[in-house]
Amino acid sequence: MSTIGTPGEHEMVVRGGPSRAPSSLVADSTPTPTSTTARDDIGDTSPSPAISDSNLRACVICGASFLVVFTACGTLFSFGVYQELYESMAGDPGSPFVGASPASIDLIGTLSAAFMTIAAPLATAWTKRFSPRAIIVLGGLLFLLGSLLASFSQSLWQFQLTQGFIMGLGTCFSYLPPVTVSPTWYGRRRGLAMGIILSGTGVGGLVWAPAIQAINARVGYRNGLRISGALAAAIIMPSGLAIDWDVTSKSRIREENARLASRRGSASSSVSVWRRLWDIPLIDWHVARTRKFTAQILGGTLQAAAYYTPVFFFSAYARTLGYSPAAGANFIAINNACNAIGKIVIGLLADRWGRLNALFVTTLISALASFAFWLPSTLVPSVMSGRGLFITYSIVYGMFASAYVSLFPASLVETFGPQHFASVNGVFYMARGLATLVGTPSAGALIRSSAQVTMPEGYWRTTVLVGSLLAGASAGVWWVRIEKMRS
Repeated sequence: MSTIGTPGEHEMVVRGGPSRAPSSLVADSTPTPTSTTARDDIGDTSPSPAISDSNLRACVICGASFLVVFTACGTLFSFGVYQELYESMAGDPGSPFVGASPASIDLIGTLSAAFMTIAAPLATAWTKRFSPRAIIVLGGLLFLLGSLLASFSQSLWQFQLTQGFIMGLGTCFSYLPPVTVSPTWYGRRRGLAMGIILSGTGVGGLVWAPAIQAINARVGYRNGLRISGALAAAIIMPSGLAIDWDVTSKSRIREENARLASRRGSASSSVSVWRRLWDIPLIDWHVARTRKFTAQILGGTLQAAAYYTPVFFFSAYARTLGYSPAAGANFIAINNACNAIGKIVIGLLADRWGRLNALFVTTLISALASFAFWLPSTLVPSVMSGRGLFITYSIVYGMFASAYVSLFPASLVETFGPQHFASVNGVFYMARGLATLVGTPSAGALIRSSAQVTMPEGYWRTTVLVGSLLAGASAGVWWVRIEKMRS
């Protein structure tokens, strides 16, 4: 392994001088006076704008990245539809899920969500070593392969391997290149741009959840997996062909790769090719030993451990309140609609108020909402009151918890600098994936048994865990803010 410098020590500017109006997404060099007590990004180490790529290209990157995220993550955020369906089949002696507990079924979605980020160091290294386009196309092919193999699976472990692990890798190689490449294209509007791109998770869930539920109801879940997998690959791969590094980063990456090849000797041998695949850049030890690194990884892992649990169990929990499967899918859609709106609006506000400030406030609100709305909905005797509380929670959680996902990469650029972004990005996403692999199954295991999933009371322990983890994540973000102000 080797330590490799990171591209992206730049921001976006308008080519052709002042005669062209800057896009609302690309960097604006006009200074905006702010108070050092109100903003957390004062002292941002991002260099001044210096890229010659056009505004149109930046908008194309934004649109193509949105489509990739819309598809890869939108289908992941719709897993609650499958969670509810597979749980309903647990009592069918002829189904692959006979006797399965909610936690073991949830492991399918958890593996997919976890490996979406566990393989992040590999995905980000390959994005630099080869190209974002090649890695996104690989992701689309893996997504299609996982869907097809899942459609022929005959037992739970096979679904965990195909719909979980393989589709998780497909999501990783589709999702990580856009979130690695995109932040370096934008300057002062980075929060808005990443909000638009990552709103694809919410818009995708809004579209894919009811669509998958309708397809499954009409042609069965096996054909549904085949159809959704083919559609996803047909969107991911062409969109990925439009995503690439900016000119400055591409030139720097070529120089880095040339230096690596010269140190290894002949890059044409099969050994060198194999080494190129697994030669992952190491994070700078001086960065890893700082308190702000510790604070960032603490907050990120705690948030990830909680984040997917409500999304995966929304549909199943809605059934305990008397809703139909279609209505349960609609809860996922409502949550994802709020997810998309929240990422864009909060991203825009974060550019003005500070990204770490916004990250702290939104994470704290999502924690409080879990205690104030979801927990009481599991304990109140009135079903109608429980429904009202749960609807409120779906909206509030979707609006505020999702903002962490869009603000997280933008905050990394500012906290650690563009020169360390790619390496810390991979490490933090890997840590988040490992946390998801532990947190979400643990939350599912707290639902006492598959026989008691039909009662709202079976979920109260899970709601307490989710709220507590998000409260800890809020404390982690506040710690990052303090350390950044000190430095």
